[in-house]
Amino acid sequence: MKVLRVLHAGRTFYGQLLAEENAVACLDRTLGLTDPVPLAEVVVLPPLSPSKVVCAAGNYHSRLRQTERTAPSEPILFLRPPSAVVGNGQEIVLPRGATRVEPCGELAVVMGRTCRHVTPEAVPHFLFGYCCANGVLAADLLERDGCPDRAGGFDSFAALGPWIETSVADPSALALRTLRNGLPVQEGNTADMVFAPLALVSFVSSVMTLAPGDVILTGTPAGGEPLAPGDEVRVEIEGVGVLINPVRAEAEPLQ
Repeated sequence: MKVLRVLHAGRTFYGQLLAEENAVACLDRTLGLTDPVPLAEVVVLPPLSPSKVVCAAGNYHSRLRQTERTAPSEPILFLRPPSAVVGNGQEIVLPRGATRVEPCGELAVVMGRTCRHVTPEAVPHFLFGYCCANGVLAADLLERDGCPDRAGGFDSFAALGPWIETSVADPSALALRTLRNGLPVQEGNTADMVFAPLALVSFVSSVMTLAPGDVILTGTPAGGEPLAPGDEVRVEIEGVGVLINPVRAEAEPLQ
């Protein structure tokens, strides 16, 4: 099932995408929307408004080889602020002062229930589903700072969408690729992860409480090229969806 988060008549709700009818079916029965709502009558929002976006660094063997690093003994985590989240079709904004901003296609895991200290085997009981993510990174600032907090924390640097896919049988063997202006800049498979998605969620839950709507970005494969204003970036994940975002430069500050 493909789940969208939409705004309709001043109310925000999750709805099942009915592709053939070009409509959404409201999943919140308390709203009384028993009939499908045409897509033309809703505003499609970012699929989530998470309390936190937890990210895994260096979680693909291909990325580790590219950067000449060894595999970590346990996941390396960092956080992106909720203000970094944008949805499908929304702009990725290149910040002033960053000279090399790169797209990072990732599988995003979406939590559906609160959990803490969950085993990998139990993780599926706490999930909402999966979506495509572009964990954009200012690579030059990462090199300068030595940590990803600023490099990955800018507004629009956590693109998510286009929906939440709830019917992924096995997230540990999905083809993934990132395209810039139609040309592949990353190609990989989640089977190349150092820590598989369910094991990664289990580890994160040993560190912090995960709440419904929280997102875990599971890492990115090798590759990537600097983005420029006017580019279009696509993240395609087998069985999950296609996330598309245009790119623009940040406006000059008001005087």
